[in-house]
Amino acid sequence: MLSMQGLEKGTMGYQAALEISVADALQEEQFGFDSVGHKAKAIMEQRQRMLTSKDGLRHLEESAILDQLIKNSDRYMTERIHKNISSTLYNELFLGILHPPTRVVDHRDPYSLSVQIQALLKVLATPNVWTDFSHVEWRIRLGQILWGSYEGDDVETDVEIEDAETNDERKEERYWLLLQILLACELLIRLDAITEGEELGIESIKPTEIHRFEKDATPSVKWSMHLARAWLDNIQVVETEVDAAASANNERHHLSGWLASLTGRMSMNHGGHAHAHGGKMTAYTIQGRHAQRQVDGLTHFARKLRWPDVESYSSRIKENVSKASEATAIHTPVDETPLSIDTKRSSYFGGGRAEADVARHPSRRRKISAALHPSGWLSKSYVSGLMLPGEGMYHLIMATLLENDQEAMDKLGPMANLCGGFVYCGKSFWSTACVVGRVLAAGRGSAECMGWISSDIVPEGLGKGWLNIDVEEIPEDVKNTGKKARLWGKTYIERQSSVLGDTDPSSVLPADFIIPSESGYSEPPPAMTVELRSLNLYAPVDSVSTTPTESDMVTPFSENGTPPRLHTYPSSITFSVGLLGGDSQEYNFSLSKDVYFVTAHPCVPSARVKVVRSPSSPTIQQIDVSGETYTNKAYSSTYTLGHPLHKYYTYTLIHLSELLTRIATSSLEELLLTTASVRRPSLTPATTTDRTPRVLVIDCITGVMQPSQSASDAPLSPTSPVMERGQGNFMALAKMHLESRRRQFGSDMEILVRALCAEKGWNALISRRRRGCLACAIREAGALGWKVIIRHDSADEGEPRTCAALAITIARRSLQLEELAVSFMADARHFFQPFFEVRTARSPELLPHWPRLRWLTLTSSAIHYDEDPDQLNALFLAAARAARRMPALRALELYSVCKHSGGVFRYVVRGGHATLAWEGTWDFVLGEGVKRAWR
Repeated sequence: MLSMQGLEKGTMGYQAALEISVADALQEEQFGFDSVGHKAKAIMEQRQRMLTSKDGLRHLEESAILDQLIKNSDRYMTERIHKNISSTLYNELFLGILHPPTRVVDHRDPYSLSVQIQALLKVLATPNVWTDFSHVEWRIRLGQILWGSYEGDDVETDVEIEDAETNDERKEERYWLLLQILLACELLIRLDAITEGEELGIESIKPTEIHRFEKDATPSVKWSMHLARAWLDNIQVVETEVDAAASANNERHHLSGWLASLTGRMSMNHGGHAHAHGGKMTAYTIQGRHAQRQVDGLTHFARKLRWPDVESYSSRIKENVSKASEATAIHTPVDETPLSIDTKRSSYFGGGRAEADVARHPSRRRKISAALHPSGWLSKSYVSGLMLPGEGMYHLIMATLLENDQEAMDKLGPMANLCGGFVYCGKSFWSTACVVGRVLAAGRGSAECMGWISSDIVPEGLGKGWLNIDVEEIPEDVKNTGKKARLWGKTYIERQSSVLGDTDPSSVLPADFIIPSESGYSEPPPAMTVELRSLNLYAPVDSVSTTPTESDMVTPFSENGTPPRLHTYPSSITFSVGLLGGDSQEYNFSLSKDVYFVTAHPCVPSARVKVVRSPSSPTIQQIDVSGETYTNKAYSSTYTLGHPLHKYYTYTLIHLSELLTRIATSSLEELLLTTASVRRPSLTPATTTDRTPRVLVIDCITGVMQPSQSASDAPLSPTSPVMERGQGNFMALAKMHLESRRRQFGSDMEILVRALCAEKGWNALISRRRRGCLACAIREAGALGWKVIIRHDSADEGEPRTCAALAITIARRSLQLEELAVSFMADARHFFQPFFEVRTARSPELLPHWPRLRWLTLTSSAIHYDEDPDQLNALFLAAARAARRMPALRALELYSVCKHSGGVFRYVVRGGHATLAWEGTWDFVLGEGVKRAWR
């Protein structure tokens, strides 16, 4: 799950790429589970046998299931473990839920937790009874079973699963789901009891029992345990007696604010499960334990994506939560917002499943569409916290975001394509399941959060609405789909990515290694300028229209009840590329292949390896291994050049300008075999075989030969010269999060090279200089089995580079100054680095002191609209701490400006009164902690 999103926007992590062949695909249905309601005859018969057998489940009323869930929840939260826990749990299980074993399983201790675990495993592993949540389809529909209505709550996916026909069908499936949750909770509590009991010396488990559990626990059982953990951590069932007449009246009225109803009480069906005693009625309701946490997460998601009018959006959510705390209703009916009756079976792709498959080249990626409306089951699933791992979480949070924005619902309509994209308020938003999103994510100004990309680039001629993109699958990916994940081929991966290649360690020679570099040119490549001109959509594959128009936009259902229709468009991106001394040329790349991008894993130079010259290794001869810095301290420049590469790893380096001239006529194999005239042959590893080079390295650093040395040029190691320079607390500088500042990366050039890969069908590894070396990227590509590496610089074109070491020196030399103004050469985060450390406040005398400084002006790349607000507030908080060490300070100004944004933070003292102000081109609110620190 953590590897689903890479460091680079629009990419995945290394582990996720190794597992891509077995990733969630929604291509196979669970046998007999082709409906949220009625199940196949085989399923019904198996369930009947399960309830009538004397070696399985007892028949339980729904109220009994809910009562036991309440008891399990209390036990889980209080963690009551005692010496007799095994007997207590045994009696609860075999007297109330399961029939006791017909034979003695453990003669040594027939009441042990192991006996109970085996009985629960046997029931949960019974085929054709339980919902299998290893299918992502059912992980998404979990909330639909609990809270969905059979009217207007349908979801359309690649797997053909019909909605329930009646509420009775849905109630029956909810019963079996609650029973499955109960059994999984019972199993999880016993496993936790064994684990905690071993620590307390109460319980113990044999290795053979662990082995048996691993053998008997099927994937379906393990996913049921995931569900149980999510339930116990996030959900509580509340039993309350209410007046029957008052309850009936509540069912006809909603709480003020839909989110209030969700974060307050959520019923499991229209009327809530209840039974009456005279004039009273016992009602069971589901309540999320962490509603505020979920709402905070939703607000963070909106901020990260720079959702239109996000501050107003945040205020509305807080208001709804406030109302929830005052709510007195016991249970809230499922939303009865009037929708057209035709929404019952409406497909996002034009009203039926047959029309959902009109794309000529169906993608392996999922197509998921849903009917959105306030207080729908998608939102209830998110706000309750009852979510299972996987991409379903991405769909739920975006659905909740939309359902809580009435303006967005009015403009986009009630039907959503959660694996495509939409245009809203001059911005485009794309799921990372869509190749357009993965390509546009490389642009400056884009943002990524929880599987969604926002961009300022919108399709030509499209003002608002949902859309789907027509793409083809990559044949190589199709061939590997469903096979064993590459991750499990441990030996093969090691052989394909070993530092020594396929060579016997005893025969390795120094001449077998080189230091690869993307700057190995006999003359600099031509300087390039790349400008994105347009994102284009063409005639829909399901329509005779020639271009998209406003009339094609998805809108709320028309008066005649016809659902909106989504068109599937072929797409392309047009660029203008100019070379120094030449005319600009336009290139148009079709986004027609469903390609993936992976962030290369960061690498760090070893502190105990020294590179020496070797007469037999030409590239090592070219390295200055005895150079000196401007501080006259010797160091090895190999810190910035990277690691050695064995000759086993053959590769071809090609500059982007050269690639553009040949891309129309050359295949990947032809490019790998061709060597350009400007490239020094010595930089390609020598080999005694005639085999094709393994990897194509696309150089997108645009003619930069050698980067200037600075503290940010390479990852720090214990012997890095940066850590040895200077004195005092300023030396803590370079622990700044240089690696995590993804926001400064991105350009039209990066979009161009990804678009090129999407047209050619090349999965690519994204490697960025100063985060990882080229040699490690080549070996990683070997482990993945991919053939293309895109090599980027670590800073945007034209962005001034700051030097951390210079900022340290300026801070140290400024202690006796009265005025200081430094722009872009040094970053304020480096200048104020000692004041980021909270612990330094305990010893203020060790902090720098500026007794005469009256005026201070600095710049910081942190002042940018794509920066995390928390990081920006952290900078202003550090500046406040530093200001306390400047008794004569009259004015402090921190600012930054670029072609995309500008912002300034000012502290000014006039006439004995101090003012604090922020001005910027984007919405930003100073934190309360910052305001207090400056008082």
